[in-house]
Parts: sequence; C-alpha cells; structure tokens
Amino acid sequence: MPRYIRFILVFLFTASFLQAQKPTSPSASKIYESLQKINFLGSVLYVAAHPDDENTRLISYMSNQVKARTGYLSLTRGDGGQNLIGPEIRELLGVIRTQELLAARRIDGGEQLFTRANDFGYSKHPDETLSIWNKNEVLSDVVLAIRKFKPDIIINRFDHRSPGSTHGHHTASAMLSMEAFDIANDNSQFTEQLERTSTWQPKRLFFNTSWWFYGSQEEFEKANKENMLSFDVGVFYPLKGVSNNEIAALASSQHLCQGFGRLSQRGSQKEYIEYLKGIPLENNKDVFSGIDTSWKRIKGGKAIGAILYKIENEFNFKNPSQHIPQLLEAYELLQNIEDEHWKNLKTKELKSIIEMCAGLYLEASANTNWTTRNETVSLNIEALNRSNTSITLESLTLGNGDHVSKNIALQSNDPEKFKQDYHISSKENYSTPYWLSKKGSLGMYNVENKNLIGLPETPRNVAVNFNLKINNTPITFTKAVIHRYSKPDKGELYRPFEVIPEVSAKIKEKVIIFETDTPKKISVTVKAGRDNLQGSVELCTPNTWSVSPKSQTVSMDLKGEEQTFDFTVIPPKNKEEGYISPLVKINGKTYSKELIEITYQHIPFQTISLPSESKVVRLNIKKKGEYIGYIQGAGDVVPESLEHIGYKVEIITPESISQEALRKFDAIVVGIRAYNTVETLKFKQELLFDYVSQGGNMIVQYNTNRGLKVDNLAPFDLKLSRDRVTNEHAKVHFLHPEHPLLNYPNKITQQDFEGWTQERGLYFPDEWDDAFTPILSMNDKNESPKEGSLLVAKYGSGYYIYTGLSFFREFPEGVSGAYRLFANMLSIGKEDLKLKATLND
Repeated sequence: MPRYIRFILVFLFTASFLQAQKPTSPSASKIYESLQKINFLGSVLYVAAHPDDENTRLISYMSNQVKARTGYLSLTRGDGGQNLIGPEIRELLGVIRTQELLAARRIDGGEQLFTRANDFGYSKHPDETLSIWNKNEVLSDVVLAIRKFKPDIIINRFDHRSPGSTHGHHTASAMLSMEAFDIANDNSQFTEQLERTSTWQPKRLFFNTSWWFYGSQEEFEKANKENMLSFDVGVFYPLKGVSNNEIAALASSQHLCQGFGRLSQRGSQKEYIEYLKGIPLENNKDVFSGIDTSWKRIKGGKAIGAILYKIENEFNFKNPSQHIPQLLEAYELLQNIEDEHWKNLKTKELKSIIEMCAGLYLEASANTNWTTRNETVSLNIEALNRSNTSITLESLTLGNGDHVSKNIALQSNDPEKFKQDYHISSKENYSTPYWLSKKGSLGMYNVENKNLIGLPETPRNVAVNFNLKINNTPITFTKAVIHRYSKPDKGELYRPFEVIPEVSAKIKEKVIIFETDTPKKISVTVKAGRDNLQGSVELCTPNTWSVSPKSQTVSMDLKGEEQTFDFTVIPPKNKEEGYISPLVKINGKTYSKELIEITYQHIPFQTISLPSESKVVRLNIKKKGEYIGYIQGAGDVVPESLEHIGYKVEIITPESISQEALRKFDAIVVGIRAYNTVETLKFKQELLFDYVSQGGNMIVQYNTNRGLKVDNLAPFDLKLSRDRVTNEHAKVHFLHPEHPLLNYPNKITQQDFEGWTQERGLYFPDEWDDAFTPILSMNDKNESPKEGSLLVAKYGSGYYIYTGLSFFREFPEGVSGAYRLFANMLSIGKEDLKLKATLND
C-alpha cells in the first residue's frame, strides 16, 4: 500500500470517537504521540469566520509539532456559500460544512468550536455583518469559547484593522476576538455563563499575517517584522512518515463542497504571526515564552508529571501495555487535582492512552441504524482486552439510566460478546443538529439549551458506559451506540444510530409553481418510524387555496415503510404565494416534520429532522420555447425549477455536445460555475457558439473570475470581476426599459425584484465588448453602480446572455420575479412580429 494511502487511513481512524466511522486502531507511535501531547499543558485557539478560513498548516503545526491543544473557532458554519458537490444549500450546506470541518480536525489534530452566527452570505463591511448578526450574542459566544477552551494563545486569521478590505465576516471575527480577549476574564461580563464555566485571561493575541495582507511578496519582504514570530511549518514527522504540510493539505482537502481538494506540499515553508496584545514576548521564537506548559503549572501536577515524563522517555514501542500500572497511578493522582479544567481535560486524554495501551476494543452496535421513542433495540456488545493486564467488565450503565451488572474477567485476546436490550425513553431527543431545532433569524441560530452553544454537533445520548476495573482501578469508558453492518460490495460499514420521529412526511418539491389556475397533483410521502402505524394525513394550505381530498388514511405494518398520497391543489385565480405542509395524525399526536438524509463518502451519514414545508406560488408567467438543454456546473436546482414552470429540461454532458445534439433545444443553459468546474467544456465552446450563431439562445450563469477552464467565456470579449451586490433589497434600475428582456413575454417591473434572498448577484463582468447590451444597474450602499449583472448580445441569428444574478438562490425560494425574468431570457428572439415592430419603432 502506498505510503500516502496508509497515512490517510491512519488519520481518518485516529479519533477516540468518530460518528459513523470505524473505531480507532492505534499504533504504538500514535500512543507515544499522545503521551507527548498529554505532557504539554498549553493551548492555542485559532479564530476566523467560516469553514475553509482556517490555516490548516498552522493548526497542524501547533497540534503536532508544538503538541499544544489546538482549537479552531469558526464563527459560522458556512451556510451562505455554494455547494460544488450537491444540491444542498443554506442550513443543509451548513451541516455538510460542519462535518467537513470535523473531518479536517481529525486529520490535523485540532478541535472544532462554533458560535450561533448564521452565515447569511457575502458582506462587504463588518458594520453590516454585526448589524445582521446579533453582535452582543456572537461576542458572548466568543467569550464563552475562550472561557471553556481556556487558550493561552489566540491567533486571529484576519486583521481587525482593515474594515471594508475583505469579507465583512472576516474582519468581524477578528474584531470580536480582540474585544473578547479583554473581557473574558471580567466576571461582570456575560455573568450567566459563569454558572457553567469560569473566567479566563488568555496570555497573548496574534494575527496570522502573510504577504497576502501586504499586497505582494515584495511589500511583505520590506515590512518591519520586529513584532512577528515565524515558524517553519514544513517540518517532517518521522513517526508519521509525512510532513506537516502534507497533513495540512489533506485536512484542507476535506472541504470538498468548496472545491478545496488539492495537491500536498513538502519542504520548508514559513508562517508568520504578528503580536497584538497580552504578555510581552520574551523572544521572537517561542509563542509560549514565559508560560509554564509543564505539569508544574497546576497544583499537584508535579507528581503526575514525574510519572508521565518517565513513561514518555522510556516508552516501550513493542509492548505499550507495560506502562499501564504507572498510567493508572497517574490517573488516580489526577482525580485529586483541584483545577477542574485540567483535571477533566487530562483525565480524558489519559483514559484514551490507557485504553490504547491495553488494546481495548469496546463497542455497542444496534441491530438497526434508527428507531423511535418508546422502542427497545437490541445491542450487540463486544469487549476485548488485547493485553495481559487484569481487566474486569464490572457493569454497563446505559444512557437511559439502566444499570446492568456483569463482573466478567476479560481474558487476553478473548472477546466477550453478548446481547443487551436498550429502551429508548419517551423523552429522548430526536437526532438532528441542535442549532436547527428552533427557527432562527437571518443572522443567528436559535439555541435554547445554553449547554449546547459552541458544540460542533449534537451530543449522542444513546450510549453505553463500560464500567471496568483495570488492575483494580475503576475506569469508565463511554461509547455511543452505532450500527455496524456489512455489504458484499463494500465490506464492513458503520453508521450513527439515530432516534427519529415515529412518522415523518415530506413533499419532494420545495417550491411548486402554478403558472395558471389549473389544479396540480401534489404528492406527500409518509414514512413509518415504527411498526404498525395507523393514522391519517392531510395537507394544510393557505385559506384561498383548495385541496382535495381533505384527509387520507395512513396504514403501514413495517418501520421504514413508505406510502405516497396524492392531493389535488387548486390555486386562486390571481397571483399569490403561501406555504403548504403535510400533517400526519397518529394516536392523537400531530407530526409535521420531514426526515432529510445527507450521504457523502467523506463525511459521516447525516440525519436531519426539519419542519416539512413547501412554498406554493400562483404566478402570472408567459413563456416561449419548450425544450431546454442544461449543462450542469457546481450543483443547483435550476433544472428542476424550470420544469416547475412547464419547460422540458434535459441534462446534457459535455461529451454529448454536437451540432446535431444541440439542434433540438430552444435554449442552452449553463449551470453555475460550470466554467470553473467542468474541464471538458473548453473543448465544446466553439460548438456552443455555433449553436447560438445558427439561432439558438445560450444563457451562462455566474462563474468566479479565478480558475476558469476556458479562454473565452463568450463569443465576444467579456471580463469577469469580483463585483457583487450583496443587499438583496438594492434598488434595480432598468438601463434599457424597451429591451425585449424586460418586455417579452412578461413585462418586468420593480415588483419583480421584491422578495429576493441573500443577494442580488455576484462576480459581475466589469468589461465587455460593445456587442453586449447591459440591461440592469444596481449597487450596494456607498458604491458605484454595477451594470454587469445581465448582459445580452446578438450573435449571428441567436442570443448569448451572461448573468451574475443569483437565480440559483432565488428559484429555491420561489421568488416569482426571478422566474419571470428567466422566462424572458429563454424566450428572447421568439417574440411575435407585431411586438418586434413595436420594439423597433
């Protein structure tokens, strides 16, 4: 097996608890590295705004070279970005990016923290950011993170002194970190937190600077570096067989939904951090200078250190279990430490080392991957001692409070396997991301349970405590219940064990467009969470909408069974919007949530329970043309959205593009970022341009100005910029009110730009050939007008349109004006002769 692949496997399986992933199989070198880390009593907190903002090189260096406890505080979960691997956006994208961050931390050795801030999309200034976020609540969360993590060192990814020069979230993260540094130790600030934690004063605060912040390498070389520390983050780790930069690259590559998969780097590379405040530096080499990072820093720690340092210095790589008696001695001393922070932190680390040295394998696997409240599941319990140490399984304590005595001596390499029933309480929380349990606001998630604030994911309460005696020392190891199974074509697999509602219901389409007052059939899929489900389902609609039948009977014998029920929905005569929801009634209880499952190979399986709701829009819309070819890019729901308004959409691959294949389409639409992500499109551009010249319409949606795979986006000169309008309410001016795009077949008015979400658009062109006609002008506050959001050019007999308007965001939200404008774009050139004459006059 190639060394790099071995490295991937080792790192993916080294966490003490991985949801839905194989349990750890630690090597002796991993145990030794854990000893090195337990003997370093210092911590670093890295602070930024989003997933992918973190510098994995520096996080890995601090964790693996310095051996410090290292955390990354991402203020948001990246909910406002784009998704390059699937259709999930907004809160579901936040779930994916949360798991990608956790995957990255499993590789670089860091820990992950969050605030309640919601990534509402691009922001041009921290003032705007903090006005949409609740500044006081986000500051409170940053203070809480500092008080709980208790870092000696804080490193900001961004510069607090440069508002307006980068993403407003970026600068806001640095500003909040600066403020929190000063008040985290003030017991008059956020006093309610002190019931759960204590004040803390970090020792130093730094800014992770680089040439990028200076504009160029040359300017950075000239900069005064007296206040900076530098590190060679390209250090090689013989115990791992890889360098720090290789680890960092693999960690960063976990951000797949952002297209961050990249090549690894090797060799020397410098990172710089600029001292901002705190205890003055004693030298320009050691970030921890003057800070005691030995066991002597805590009262009673000297005796523990004497034991653990000796084990580290004399570690037996061939037989780590030799050290268990001394590790147990240190463990017992550690329980008498008064400092609760270090006691809890180092107890967790020490238990893990003991578990690894003994080769303990402890597992609780359910016979299913999900169940409901008030149900009993059978667990397969396995306990294995792979050492000669005396270990007894005294008992099990289940997460529901049940206690089961065992008193089983675990003989060396002789697995103990048995069944154990686990009853799920009627009050057990459903398995879903805690920050999505209650409806939040544009800028903030609503978290009622204050104990959950900052956690990366919802704690797994369905768990088993293995109460052991190791050489007569009582130690408990907690293992979350999982589902272990196999498939003939995949081998052994793991999934998290979930608690779901006894019934769920969903409407597949999240936006349903009624282009006329003709009734539509809407299907509701009901899924049983348990056996023998009897009840009814109905569809709740706005008052002016009608539905038939009023109710239908639900009857399912087996859990996991699904039934689909068709309802006829009759819209009102005139334009109107509203929401419909399925309601399932079982034994006097009403259920209105749907179960969403997210499956990608690089993250654990995710189950989310959200309110089931679909937007219905009675839309006055006209269109010409019928058959649309769609070239997919980074992933969006535009094809499905166009089908909702009556178009027939065919997904076409670059390989299938030919003159003959294109001829049948009334228009070709290119998906978002297709020219950033689809390499083979560069070989098909001329065919697409020929299609336009022969009378076809081609609509290209936004691409970023970096990483284009083609030399020519358009048949005429067109240059992309970073121009964007982030205010979704920004005034839109019609530059050419008479143009067909604004008149045919739908008359576009200012009303069509009401109700837009997150932004107007992004990455507008700022230079274009005279052949293009700009249609719209818009701008954010205090900025010059941007005229590149919608450009149209006649090319031969057809039309080429480039648009940076965020249709991919507006369609899933059912924004009627976006549909009407896009229909005009598809219909251009197909207006009747009478209208053409009028427009020409």
